[in-house]
Parts: sequence; C-alpha cells; structure tokens
Amino acid sequence: MNLWMSCVFAFTALSVVIFVVFYQSLLSPANFYQSLNSSSEKTSVIACDYGLQNHMFFTWGNTLPHPLGRISCQLYQTQSHYITRPLSEEEAAFPLAYIMVIHKDFNTFERLFRAIYMPQNVYCVHVDEKAPGKFKRAVWQLLQCFPNAFLASKANKVVYGGFSRLQADLNCMKDLVTSEVPWKYVLNTCGQDFPLKTNKEIVHHLKRFKGKNITPGVLPPKHAVVRTKYVYQEHIGKGGAYMKKTNTLKTPPPHQLTIYFGTAYVALTRDFASFVMTDKRAIDLLEWSKDTYSPDEHFWVTLNRIPGVPGAMPNASWTGNLRAVKWMDMEDKHGGCHGHYVHDICIYGNGDLKWLINSESLFANKFELNTYPLTVECLELRLRERTLNQSETAIHPSWYF
Repeated sequence: MNLWMSCVFAFTALSVVIFVVFYQSLLSPANFYQSLNSSSEKTSVIACDYGLQNHMFFTWGNTLPHPLGRISCQLYQTQSHYITRPLSEEEAAFPLAYIMVIHKDFNTFERLFRAIYMPQNVYCVHVDEKAPGKFKRAVWQLLQCFPNAFLASKANKVVYGGFSRLQADLNCMKDLVTSEVPWKYVLNTCGQDFPLKTNKEIVHHLKRFKGKNITPGVLPPKHAVVRTKYVYQEHIGKGGAYMKKTNTLKTPPPHQLTIYFGTAYVALTRDFASFVMTDKRAIDLLEWSKDTYSPDEHFWVTLNRIPGVPGAMPNASWTGNLRAVKWMDMEDKHGGCHGHYVHDICIYGNGDLKWLINSESLFANKFELNTYPLTVECLELRLRERTLNQSETAIHPSWYF
C-alpha cells in the first residue's frame, strides 16, 4: 500500500494520523519529531490506540539525537527526555543493576537504555568484540553521558548458543559486584529487549521475592538433555559464528550437581552474584559448562537450586515472569507472531502490541526498531506515561515525550 492509499484509508478512521503521515514525508526525522512533540503527545497516543485495533501503523522519525559530537551530554539528556532524578524514595532505596549484552542495532539499544534508565541504578554494557567499530564508538559515546553507566572491563567475541554468551554476562557481573552503587538485584538484558513495566513496578515485583533469586527453570526436557550430554565447540570464521556438536560425551557434572534447564534471563541478588564469583561449586560448574550448548540456560538455574546458597529457590519452577517471548512452536498459546521469526523467536510487529501490553512479564524479547518502529514507539510512550503518573516527586518538563 503506497503513502497516498494509506492516507485515504486512515482518513476514514483517524484524520489526525493523516496529518502525521503527510508531514513525515515532508520533514526530516529530527524536524518531524520536533513538530510532533510541539503539537502534543496526544497524536502519538491516538495513533497507537488506532493501531492496537487495526494493526496498521504510521511511523515517525527517531526521537533520539546522536549523543556526542554534535551536542553536549546535558543537551542530549534534555532533548532525549531522560529521567534525571529518582521518582520516589522507595526506588532510590532499592537501586537495580543491569547487564546489557549487545552486538548490533544502536538505535534499538538506545531506546532500551532510555526506557530502563534511572539515576539511582547502575548499568554495565558488554559490546560484542566482533561488532563494527562505528557501533562500538556510538555506544561508548552514549555511556560517557551517564556516570552510572559503563562498558564492561573485558569484552568477548560472542557466539549465539555458546559459552561466550554466558561469559559476557559474567564479565559485567564481576564489574558490578565491585560497584559502589548499593544495588539489590542485577537483571541481565540483551539489546533487543524492552521493558513492559516501570522501574517502580519492577522494584515491587522483585521485593515480593524477599531476597530470593529469580531463575525460572525445571529439570531438562528431552530436547534439552543433549545440550549437556555432548561436547560442543564454538566456531568463528568465514562461515560466521556458530556452535558445532561433536560426538564426544561430556563428563558428569562436578560435585554431583543436578543440572536444570531454564531461561537465560534472571534476577539475582548481590550476595548470590558474589557467591558465583567465589564459591568452588560455581567455579567448577562454570569450567564444566565451557563446552556445552547455551550454558546460560543451565548455569544460573542449577546454582540457584542448591540448598543454602544465598537467595536459593531449590523448589522453584517457571516462577518469575521475567520475559515475554513468543516461540514459534507455541503459537497455539500466544496466537502467532505479527512480525517475523528469528531463531524461532518472534521479532514483534505492530499486531503484537495488545499481547505485549497485557503481559505480566517485566520485559519482552525481541524488538527491531528499524523494522517495526511503532511497536517500540507505542510501548515506550505508554511506559513513560505510566512512569510519570507513578512519580512521587516533581516532574521536570523535559521528561515528557
């Protein structure tokens, strides 16, 4: 459908959206967003509400100017609407730590960072060593504008499904354990995540676990047993980066540990993070896991099932609601993907918005701003509206979109 046909179609339902589409074709992204901002937030709200009902969207330009080089950090924070003060005493007293493992798509990462950013929290970003230099520089420039955000002190070449993915999380965790910020929980994310809950809602969710780690998982289902039964090897070369299964059987796990299977995304207490770095069982399990497939899906959940470790939940199952994911083989439960699948995971499209908004999970995975921009735009707009409505402090005008 071309632009004119889109406008004609939209006119019958929403004349305001026609205005948005028409002027998008005339203005540069920066000028267009300034025009949208100056008119009011209502235009965006109407467009999102309309799209939720009709699965048809019109998009606008990137709202975030490039951080350094053209403008100062202070101007970047103001123009990009970053929240620069804690919004409640409760949140200030319960700071969070974030691990962000990224490798591409700076614009999507930037949106994620802004959505989860709070000045009382601390953020460690691991950039895949294989990433292009331009991407690395852009991330570095962004983080220079925030004293509570930094690059991991050590970076790895990350292979999907390999030990290097777990190592990236651990690199950041090691840095965060030494942070002066008195964080209560660390949450790991990737560059294609996006929050579905506000910082206050995340704090309330974590507090309900009363100092327990959240590592959703169970005993390995049949399809997952092979991941730790055979030796796997990481390969990086002209054919890309991938995992290769061998016919070599693995030795039994150390310390007679029972291996569990679960999500790679977790919420861990600071005491548990310190335990992972120093306890012999954790160190030996890490070494044993180096030639397994996707060890981040058994490492955290296995350690958290050991009775007596800090924050352990030996009898936990899939408890936690950390991630909303649409898997290809579960369409009968989630109703299908309105974007497209990558590695059997849905890249959310516009038609997935209602499902995402109704989710009880803290985050969702995965998003691509450049492919489905308004999916991110609408979630971000609704999240900021709810965040500011929950604020217990005076709101700075620049915090509004």
